[in-house]
Amino acid sequence: MKDYLEFEKPIRELEERIEKLAGAAAGRASAQEEIRKLKAKLAQAEAEIYASLSPWQRTQIARHAQRPSILDYINAFCRNFLELHGDRAFADDQAILGGLATFGGRSVMVIGHQKGKTLKERMQRNFGMPNPEGYRKALRLMKLAEKFGRPILTFIDTPGAYPGIGAEERGQAEAIARNLLVMARLRVPIISVVIGEGGSGGALALGVTDRVLMLEHSVYSVISPEGCAAILWDNPAKAPDAAVALKMTATDLAALKIIDEILPEPTGGAHREPQAMAERVAKALTAHLSRLEELPVEELLAQRDQKYRQMGVFTDPPAPAA
Repeated sequence: MKDYLEFEKPIRELEERIEKLAGAAAGRASAQEEIRKLKAKLAQAEAEIYASLSPWQRTQIARHAQRPSILDYINAFCRNFLELHGDRAFADDQAILGGLATFGGRSVMVIGHQKGKTLKERMQRNFGMPNPEGYRKALRLMKLAEKFGRPILTFIDTPGAYPGIGAEERGQAEAIARNLLVMARLRVPIISVVIGEGGSGGALALGVTDRVLMLEHSVYSVISPEGCAAILWDNPAKAPDAAVALKMTATDLAALKIIDEILPEPTGGAHREPQAMAERVAKALTAHLSRLEELPVEELLAQRDQKYRQMGVFTDPPAPAA
């Protein structure tokens, strides 16, 4: 059963009419002609709605409960996945999933946020919000990949790191900061894909990579629109305005040279055609990984260093003539 968003109401109504008419048509020519007309209207409605999505609407798609997760992508294009658990210090945080896998004939380390689909799964995964032990698990796996010369693929989908008291007591900020430090110097190729929601340092802790890819309707920002609205306007209802101001869409971030490629999604979002989306992600990962693997390690590190040093650089306009 499809789960429609509020702005998709016209699409829902047309699809329900088509489904009802198809069930009662019984091969009648008049009914078939009506279905054809409705399908034409549906295609037009979809084209108009998805061609003019606001940043807030894209945020809603990025958070869609049926949106493909890291596990969906692993199952779609990886083989021999072996999940690895724990940070060897405190616990196994299930908001972070990772392990060894075969991708495109090569052995890789796959790491990412896992939100879960049902309420029970989301509670088990803490809604994709890692504790410090989750980031320390990710760090352990990245170091293991570096030790054995395995490329790393990370999948970002989190509203942010868990802000609970226990997380702060166990060093949430330090765990994230250490990931940033270590990822900047990892001596293996590393690529990240923002597959849903990329929130704050909780996302960046898996995002200091050689290439950052984003699905078309994903979002990536320093804070959620709701959090931004609460801070700036003391009004969570201002979230749609905050989403615009944050420049958090793939198009905005590509223009700012924060990300390297936008991966187009099927009409309606990745959850409408997950297999097609998985094939697109796999193709992009293969292309980028092949190019990165050709680089000598020192050049790989130098390019990574320059990539992040250039973010936010600007030049002053020339002084007006006297």
